[in-house]
Amino acid sequence: MSDQLGSALAETLRGLRTARGLTGAALAERAGVSRAMISRIEHGDVQPTAVLLGRLSAALGITLSELIARAEHEGRRLARAADQPVWTDPETGYRRRALSPRPGGVMELIEVELPPGARVAYPADAYALRHHQIWVIEGDLAFTEGSVEHRLGAGDCLELGAPVPCVYHNPAGTVCRYLVALASSRP
Repeated sequence: MSDQLGSALAETLRGLRTARGLTGAALAERAGVSRAMISRIEHGDVQPTAVLLGRLSAALGITLSELIARAEHEGRRLARAADQPVWTDPETGYRRRALSPRPGGVMELIEVELPPGARVAYPADAYALRHHQIWVIEGDLAFTEGSVEHRLGAGDCLELGAPVPCVYHNPAGTVCRYLVALASSRP
């Protein structure tokens, strides 16, 4: 999702919430955020963080990638580098590029740049709908899966286990780039 897609994302969240028959208060309760924050996001008054988008997508029963794909209204088979949507978390500087032509499809690839010292946490629900693998392209990644920390360097690949709360953390002084590969269901 490009940073310019804020209004499309707000409209998509509002549409998904109403299509599921949820009030703002009900979505807020499911996602563990305030009703006021839901309202501010849906009105485009604030750009949500990666963590908040993860909570909202899980509360709506979809992946973060599916949420972004719906906001982009894309149905393509080829994703040229210049057209791949990018979103930057305003809180951490976490930068996410959707590489796949159709995010939310059977398989999708996401490239992430995690700034030095940045930490992004997701609830277990964010991992329940898709099978995940993480491949570090450059830098160092401390990935905490439940109570287990995995220290990954360039070339290392981790397949996630059962859904638990997870934290991506860049403990180094340089950017960490990694690829997240998602499959439509857990094996």
